[in-house]
Amino acid sequence: MSRRRSAGLALLLLASVAANAQGDSGPVYRCPGNPESYTNMLTPQQAKDRGCRTIEGSPITIVQTRRPTPAPPAPASGARPADSRIDPAEQRARDSDARRILQDELQREEQRLAELRKEYNDGQPERRGDERNYQKYLDRTASLKAQVERKEQDVAAIRRELAKVAP
Repeated sequence: MSRRRSAGLALLLLASVAANAQGDSGPVYRCPGNPESYTNMLTPQQAKDRGCRTIEGSPITIVQTRRPTPAPPAPASGARPADSRIDPAEQRARDSDARRILQDELQREEQRLAELRKEYNDGQPERRGDERNYQKYLDRTASLKAQVERKEQDVAAIRRELAKVAP
């Protein structure tokens, strides 16, 4: 019997310690703010001054998560270590290739722009046989106008790129 009694006393003592551990924390207060805060570290007067309310019932568990570590900055595209420099002659060759490619592209785009302007004919393109309906003619005219404007913007963009490339 003494073993049972000592086991029961040990269990009672353990429950008493657990209850005291929870009871020592005092009341839990919910304080207004953004975000709301929950604390048991205030005196009743401090809680009243801050406008906090007592939370009754089950204890509140607040789990703090680790803040995500910021990712290291990504290296700039085309970034190279300082010790790997490009030979100036090779860079000039690359620049001249880029300039030649842009000039060829500009020539093709200007040629296509001239063809579109000729077809557009200052807003009066020739009617086709399949355009018996006047609305079809108007739709094609509007489409041609949009194509001419888009091509003009393309030509201007290529010219800006050519200005950036070293001669």
